[in-house]
Amino acid sequence: MYNNVGSQPGLPQHQPQFQPQPQASSQPNPFGNAFNVAGSGLIRGGLGAYGEKILGSSSEYVQSNISQYFSDPQYYFQVNDHYVRNKLKVVLFPFLHRGHWTRITEPVGGRLSYKPPIYDINAPDLYIPLMAFGTYVVLGGISLGFRGKFSPEALNLLFIKGLLGWFMQATLLKVTLLWLGSGEAPLLDFVAYAGYTFTGLCFAVLGRIISSYSYYFLMPWTCLCMGVFLVKTMKRVLFAEVRTYDSSKHHYLLLFIALAQFPLFMWLGNITVNWLI
Repeated sequence: MYNNVGSQPGLPQHQPQFQPQPQASSQPNPFGNAFNVAGSGLIRGGLGAYGEKILGSSSEYVQSNISQYFSDPQYYFQVNDHYVRNKLKVVLFPFLHRGHWTRITEPVGGRLSYKPPIYDINAPDLYIPLMAFGTYVVLGGISLGFRGKFSPEALNLLFIKGLLGWFMQATLLKVTLLWLGSGEAPLLDFVAYAGYTFTGLCFAVLGRIISSYSYYFLMPWTCLCMGVFLVKTMKRVLFAEVRTYDSSKHHYLLLFIALAQFPLFMWLGNITVNWLI
């Protein structure tokens, strides 16, 4: 009916309500799927290999840098009573140490690795430094209490003063090695060696609590012993990482490390309310 009306002359034309849709060709394309599968496989394979290469190299880089600068923290806590006693003797009486100062190595995974402290007296540890640092803060608080100057604020300032002194000692050792052309030793090694400072400080502060006169004997002695210990350690252990260095600069830096112990010990051993002095 609408078709007949639309075909009559003089009447307006109307669009039909439904128009037939062209049917899609049902003939399959033998090359389309093949190209799609091959292209997607090539993209996935290429991107996967490239990503694996990037992630693998990044993982190796991060792992190597972590082991270079921080090493394994668990390594520094593998100690026993025998090691602690002998290590304290080496730190407090380095003149009596008749053995060698080099660290013992062992093959691990196709490469040489240092033995943990429990098997090597010359290996650094963090157990003794942390215990000595805590003892230093406690003895400092007792010393302030005997003089009637103890307060929580003063103890907090003493804690910050000890951490700052620890940081300064570790920085001194690290910068010294960098000046000699290498800084490849793990950072925790420097932290451990610097932390042995508080072993001598504990005896000096304890002597000051018992008798003020003994402090003036123990403080120079602990300074001297710590200087000798660090010089022996830096010379035989840490300097093994240095490829090339000037022998004259080598001796001057060793002397500077030993002399720097006296002002550092005097500053840390001066237990006062004001942490700056």
